[in-house]
Amino acid sequence: MRLRTVVTAATASLAVAASVTVTDATAAERAPARTPHACSASTAIDGFYDGLDKTLYQGTVVGNLSGLAVDTDGTVAALSDRSQLFSLTVGKGPVAAPVHVVPLADEQGRQLDSEAVVVERDGTRLITSEVEPSVRRYDRDGKLLARLPVPGALRVAPAGRAVTNATFEGLALQPGGHTLIASMEAPLSGDGKDAAGHSLVRFQTWHRGGAKGEFALAGQYAYPVEPNAGVSEITATGDGRLLVLERGFTAGVGNSVRLFLADPRGASDVSGVQNLPGTAKTMRKTLLADLAACPSLGATAKQPQPNPLLDNIEGVAVTGRTWDGRLRLLLVSDDNENPAQITRLYSLTVRLPRHV
Repeated sequence: MRLRTVVTAATASLAVAASVTVTDATAAERAPARTPHACSASTAIDGFYDGLDKTLYQGTVVGNLSGLAVDTDGTVAALSDRSQLFSLTVGKGPVAAPVHVVPLADEQGRQLDSEAVVVERDGTRLITSEVEPSVRRYDRDGKLLARLPVPGALRVAPAGRAVTNATFEGLALQPGGHTLIASMEAPLSGDGKDAAGHSLVRFQTWHRGGAKGEFALAGQYAYPVEPNAGVSEITATGDGRLLVLERGFTAGVGNSVRLFLADPRGASDVSGVQNLPGTAKTMRKTLLADLAACPSLGATAKQPQPNPLLDNIEGVAVTGRTWDGRLRLLLVSDDNENPAQITRLYSLTVRLPRHV
């Protein structure tokens, strides 16, 4: 998302029958207290890297990075919201370098406001754009292969009820490759809040089936987002759950960035619900870490931040596991080509609780 301010379209608070559980990892599942660089009981930061900031690769700005995904060759696909898809080699640190870049375009050859990327087993790229919004499939060379259907209500007004520049910000593919999930950044016009004051954003799913293996529209689920924040990214954990990155911005204060574990299983399908919350059972979520609580590791900020480590973090990918089962994560911030912001990579490890 190019704007630094999260836009919401929530209306007056409405009651909801289902409750939302927001807790930290249980004591029995907490990481040892001696964990270096701990951000919380379950999450630690291992390092950050600023070497890509304000650089060029083959004449293309290496910035505006909004989405990450591990590619089939072990590189990391890094998506720019200026319609470019980079391939990065990423090592410890996490020191990174671009090795390839591919331009993307829509059916008329126009640039996308590309925000999230998933790489399928065969190397096909699934890319969201906030403009319509849309999800398109591309081959490795950036050739457009197909476009997935999108419900009318999720389209940007006046075609639908979505807020401009606050649509498909996140994308995740569940294990097996049969279920795709795109997360809206902000609520639709007319959708309200739950009883705890959480704005409700919609997560749209598609299911792959049939002889041709194409994605068809499936269920839609309500996710409760924290006040003054929006959903900037989602990624699959490998067990049916999702990591959800919530991000906000306040002028003169800086960014808020929190990492949650969410479970869409058991939530109500709200594709037929005109206005949330109604009687919908929302997705359950657990706070893993507030990144403002991470040690700064010597990072510096170009604008006011509650922690100089923070910036406009928009992308997250699971890159592997540690020997004891913790997830290795790579995060990236979108600098918007703004001198007051930075392109920064972050490496984290997270121990997931058994239950959300």
